[in-house]
Amino acid sequence: MDINAQLARQHRADLRARATAHHLATAVRPATELRTRVGWTLVDLGLRLVSAPRPALALAR
Repeated sequence: MDINAQLARQHRADLRARATAHHLATAVRPATELRTRVGWTLVDLGLRLVSAPRPALALAR
């Protein structure tokens, strides 16, 4: 077999293995990702509430 054909076959097999590993790694996402997103959303909401301008209190005398 030609050396170039062997290298091409090996390269193709290596790329296929890498692609499979990448798809498996991205398909299974840990539950901590959702927890992290919810946590940062709550932090953002809290910062919006704190930084929102409050109406001035009118004191009746």
